[in-house]
Amino acid sequence: MKQNTKFGLLLLGASVIGSALTICATSALSGSDNAVFQTSSANYSSDTKSDGFIRTAGKMPAVETDFTKAAESTINSVVSIKSFATPKRQQTSRGFDPFEFFFGPGYGNNQRQQQQESKSEESMQPLGLGSGVIISSDGYIVTNNHVIDGAEKLEVTLNDNSKYNAKIIGTDPSSDLALLKVEAKNLQAITFGDSDALKVGEWVLAVGNPFGFTSTVTAGIVSAKARSVNVNSSRSSNGTVDIESFIQTDVAVNSGNSGGALVNTDGLLVGINSMIYSQTGSYAGISFAIPVSIVSKVVNDIREFGSVQKAVLGISYVELDADKAKENNITATKEGIYVASVSERGAAMEAGIKEGDVIVKLNNATVKNSGQMKEEVSRLRPGDKVTISYYRNNKLHTTTATLKNNQGTTKVTKTNDMLSLGCAFKALTDSQKEDLGVRSGVQVVGIKAGKIKDAGVKEGFVILEINNSRVSSVDDVETIYNSIMQSSDSDKVMFITGLYVNGKRAYYAVDLSE
Repeated sequence: MKQNTKFGLLLLGASVIGSALTICATSALSGSDNAVFQTSSANYSSDTKSDGFIRTAGKMPAVETDFTKAAESTINSVVSIKSFATPKRQQTSRGFDPFEFFFGPGYGNNQRQQQQESKSEESMQPLGLGSGVIISSDGYIVTNNHVIDGAEKLEVTLNDNSKYNAKIIGTDPSSDLALLKVEAKNLQAITFGDSDALKVGEWVLAVGNPFGFTSTVTAGIVSAKARSVNVNSSRSSNGTVDIESFIQTDVAVNSGNSGGALVNTDGLLVGINSMIYSQTGSYAGISFAIPVSIVSKVVNDIREFGSVQKAVLGISYVELDADKAKENNITATKEGIYVASVSERGAAMEAGIKEGDVIVKLNNATVKNSGQMKEEVSRLRPGDKVTISYYRNNKLHTTTATLKNNQGTTKVTKTNDMLSLGCAFKALTDSQKEDLGVRSGVQVVGIKAGKIKDAGVKEGFVILEINNSRVSSVDDVETIYNSIMQSSDSDKVMFITGLYVNGKRAYYAVDLSE
């Protein structure tokens, strides 16, 4: 028993001595310039010390992470968007119809089919769910094009559960943006911020409706800027340059967030959430938003002109890397846009840009990669002047170029220019394409007095080609129309090839001359 007592006292003594040594060692470290271990609750300052190898920090204020004001100021500006479409109809064989044979499309079986289609709205089924952002108190809403693509009806629900039917004002598939309008007043419009001022590491919030959970707010940081992810090539059907300059974040974004707001801690809109990077279809840590600098330009163009005014510099290019620099003996810069070719009579050629030049700035904005290059050009319109800084033979030069449109002119085009046609055009849904056995096309709707009616085209006609060019979207029709009107040919004619919903093919010549 005495031996156990003695052993216990020895252990207690060792413990006390050990604790004392630990306290002394800790005190010594705390007083040393080389102290690098701190408790997790310590605050650090910007005052740093160094022994030439390790930098240590003193105390500094904690980072503010209160997002309540930002959430409260934006949540009523974000809406839920439900899209509806008629289910795929079972295709039936119509056979010979004497009424249609003698009187043409619009009679007989086809007429009865159109009467049935007029009732189809009652049987519309949900097509998808997304988000949108109110940008004006009188009901203009911006969202992603893929949220409303193929929809026959759009239902917008506000944060207070008010519901409205929305109409599409305009779309731009190449930037994945669309502008909608609801008939309402005194809505809470969001305030636009400055996406250029965003910094990597800055806190941002996503506001939207993931999986249908309305008014959801998630937070994260900006992971990268001007990120090009090469996904838009399939969205553009007319060969235009796609906008590929995203804000990359680690904010949790899922299905239903598309078209929602990305805001900073002041509650200012800095982007429209567009997509995620995932191999499963669910959020995996990376999401992308369209910068508000691009959003603002696209929606303003749609409101003012009816379509986006896309400027073209007239070059093809690659990003400069170490191999390309070594191959071409470029030593003056390590980054920039290497000009691979220059288009004939394009803006760049007229400004003196040549193959092999390395563009490093546009309007004093640095362009290190293709994302930054596309973002800077996407802000501009045909006719705008841009200052270009570039290296040639390792010497820095500056020139000014006047940007052009896809037709090689500086003219700004308006959708209203096509009013003389006397109709509207509607993209085909996937089910319509399958029924008709076509891969693309647009449908003629709302025919009134005008050149289309004069040519004999009837309601519901599906245009497949114009002047031997395949038509896949409303933008294609506008592009071809503008090209014809801006040409120097005295005979301005649209030769249209297409078919009616009964399968009958037809060909029309639409005279566009005054």
